[in-house]
Amino acid sequence: MNDKYQTIGDLIDQQSAAFISSVDDKGFPNTKAMLPPRKREGIRTFYFTTNTSSMRVAQYRSNPKACIYFCDKLFFRGIMLKGTMAILEDVKSKEMIWLEGDTMYYPGGVTDPDYCVLKFTAETGRFYSDFNSEEFNIV
Repeated sequence: MNDKYQTIGDLIDQQSAAFISSVDDKGFPNTKAMLPPRKREGIRTFYFTTNTSSMRVAQYRSNPKACIYFCDKLFFRGIMLKGTMAILEDVKSKEMIWLEGDTMYYPGGVTDPDYCVLKFTAETGRFYSDFNSEEFNIV
């Protein structure tokens, strides 16, 4: 399993976009492209930046079920991770992933009220590679 986790981690680290999904108030999935995660801990925990005022944050507050997907289009491989998304607004979490230049998006700096952190925690995954899919639990 560790070799697979390493392969999946490498695939994730090489992507310029992540696709995240939430559930709307009518129960339908909503997916959008995002910048890649600012930080990850293995393939279980991922941290993204976003606007507190966004539709996605409102959806996660209402229903934390989430999915993230990374696609390596060159080798036609992908990893889907299902789990939950938490909205972090504490300064420590915001400082953890803040980068110079983020004031372009959040002019108030790290304490800008419209800046928050999305923390995704994976429970299960599905890896597609070489015309095969494999589902697994995240340990």
